[in-house]
Amino acid sequence: MTLTTTHRPARSAGGALVPVLAFAGIVVAVMQTLLVPVIKDLPQLLDTSPGNATWVLTSTLLSGAVATPIMGRLGDLYGKRRMLITSLAVMVAGALVSAMTSALLPMIVGRTLQGFAMGAIPLGIGLMRDMLPRERLGSAMALMSSSIGVGGGLALPAAALVAQHTDWHVLFYGAAGLGVLCVALTLLAVPESPMRARGSFDLPGALGLSAGLVLFLLPITKGGDWGWTSAGTLGLFAASAAVLLAWGVLELRVQAPLVDLRTTARPAVLFTNLASIMVGVSFYVVSLVLPQLLQLPTSTGYGLGQSMVSAGLLIAPLGLTMMFTAPVYARLSARYGPKVTLITGLLIIAIGYGAGLGLMSAAWQSLVIAVVLGAGIGLAYSSLPALIVGAVPASETGAANGLNTLMRSIGTSVSSAVVGMVLANTAHTVGGVAVPTLHGFRVSFLIATAAVATGLVLALFLPGRRAAARPRLRAASEEDLNLARATQALRGFRGRVLGADGAPVARAKVTLIDRRGRQAGAALTAEDGGYALEVPAGGPYVLAARAAGHGPHACAASHPGDDRPVDLDLSLPGETVTA
Repeated sequence: MTLTTTHRPARSAGGALVPVLAFAGIVVAVMQTLLVPVIKDLPQLLDTSPGNATWVLTSTLLSGAVATPIMGRLGDLYGKRRMLITSLAVMVAGALVSAMTSALLPMIVGRTLQGFAMGAIPLGIGLMRDMLPRERLGSAMALMSSSIGVGGGLALPAAALVAQHTDWHVLFYGAAGLGVLCVALTLLAVPESPMRARGSFDLPGALGLSAGLVLFLLPITKGGDWGWTSAGTLGLFAASAAVLLAWGVLELRVQAPLVDLRTTARPAVLFTNLASIMVGVSFYVVSLVLPQLLQLPTSTGYGLGQSMVSAGLLIAPLGLTMMFTAPVYARLSARYGPKVTLITGLLIIAIGYGAGLGLMSAAWQSLVIAVVLGAGIGLAYSSLPALIVGAVPASETGAANGLNTLMRSIGTSVSSAVVGMVLANTAHTVGGVAVPTLHGFRVSFLIATAAVATGLVLALFLPGRRAAARPRLRAASEEDLNLARATQALRGFRGRVLGADGAPVARAKVTLIDRRGRQAGAALTAEDGGYALEVPAGGPYVLAARAAGHGPHACAASHPGDDRPVDLDLSLPGETVTA
């Protein structure tokens, strides 16, 4: 039996990996808020109706939702760095298309291509898990996860400044330039991940999920224009339910699904994803309310009369605070676990929105709200990838984080629709123009508070740190119990047991023997041939495997303390390797 890896030795991850990936995440997030400063002028700029102009924003949202889980799975299969560069290249192409047109249809095409870059967030998190030692992983993933909010927060003042003083197409040229810079830095500083998932790409599953998401998100984003009770809106919701149900049945039957629904149904994954929706809702409410409150004229009696650039600068601390909470999160999570950190973040968000109900009368109060909410959202966002990574196999990191990012996007979409409806229904008309009211702003904050409360309840159902470290599971045998414990190990021997044809061998027994000939651990492989064994101390060890229909074999191995995956091939002669 050979202890083999699924790759050639990879380049070690340098110190530039984390800042480069985080920068890529920030640039990708910029695409979501790039046009916010000119959104009210889009009908005139594109010579179209207000209803048609909203497709420029809707197209980016839909393509981002579709691309996120698909690019995550492609990264697991064919290389996360490769798919990251592909996502960024598509974004650059889309930015250039938009930069060279003022026509509606080409603009929608360009914005659709820009949305594909959202897959870079889960791909970056997956690269960090595969390449970084455990002591650096917490803060790195926190920064990458928070980049969604950081990019959105910093883009507002920058885009406002550009739009106010230059032609609006410069926004797209700038985005293309940032994308090219990201590609160059990724090529120079980010090595390819050694991890690969086995199987093939689930094209029917990708098409089914894409159709279901488009049918679901389209009426959410356009329901305000079409009417929430119109036949078209209700029909699309019904169609999305039917398509997603059929897609779920299909995914449960295929051997290598796009999204492993059985893994997704685990409490640690399920409640994390549901809580992610609530965090997405709470994040987008402040992004919708504060800019309007700040820019409304003082003649309304409650508007703060700030310019577009000043409003953006006052909101920028939202993103900056999220970025600076990454090291704080790492310390809190290392001591108390990501569940406690998520709950803490949600509590801070609740305090921010609760206080915000009475802090709407001065510009400096908006700054305070932005800082408090940035701290809470930063902690919450930082906790989500750690909870996902700790609950799924390494070979599914990209797809699992892609799904989690999708859940956040669904939260922001729902938030946009609900808050937009509230502000529209509570607005009053001044000079023929509908103006949001202070009552509408406060109701929106109450909606965010309710979403946070729901997220807190969901977070309480997450497995605690002790439960995750030592699961109390019923096992059919001692080997099964050892496997359950070993799969929680963050360091040790892990990988798959393969047969002569390269197929995974299920329920093969893998035994770890120390230098004194004593059994140091044992595990049974799962259905996908995966195994995991804790290592009590440094090697050398002997790994022995036995499976029905295969001859027993053993090989020597040493363990320096890292976490690289290793496959055990029963069809090859043994050799000494370093795991």
